[in-house]
Amino acid sequence: MNGEIFNANPTVYASKRSARKSKFEAGQSLWIDEQYQPEFSSESEVEPIDEDEIFDLIRFIADPEHPNSLEELRVVSAEQIKIGDNHIMVEFTPTVPHCGMSTLIGLSIRVRLMRSLPQRFKVDIRVKPGSHQSELAVNKQLNDKERVAAALENAALLETLEKCLEPVGGPNSL
Repeated sequence: MNGEIFNANPTVYASKRSARKSKFEAGQSLWIDEQYQPEFSSESEVEPIDEDEIFDLIRFIADPEHPNSLEELRVVSAEQIKIGDNHIMVEFTPTVPHCGMSTLIGLSIRVRLMRSLPQRFKVDIRVKPGSHQSELAVNKQLNDKERVAAALENAALLETLEKCLEPVGGPNSL
């Protein structure tokens, strides 16, 4: 990267606690519950996924310019995620309209979801309408398979991407 900071003083918000409770927080056993013995189902049954689960996957992605998560900078939120039949649309809001890191942020979101979700899901990543001066170009880059594949072959870009995917402020960070 060229070292230019596009937003030298971003607004940082407090992280919200996930609305979903873990089994431990809900007072349930973390181990197999003897009272509940589910029938083994065929692999053809699909487990539904909701917006909160997707948000939990992307909320702690690191911003490429700042030591904050995308959630803390309000770049992503659960309200910006839409789920249909095997289709997930994630909208994100850059911190400034001229953000040069928008493509990297969107690529980080795409890679996290590609690595975490079953292949049956089609994922669209989009900049929130009106929030970036190059919105159409960024959206085109983020949703073009060949461009994404080419970006992931670039060693320097991949190294930066991996740093973004290290959780910031989340349950797995120190």
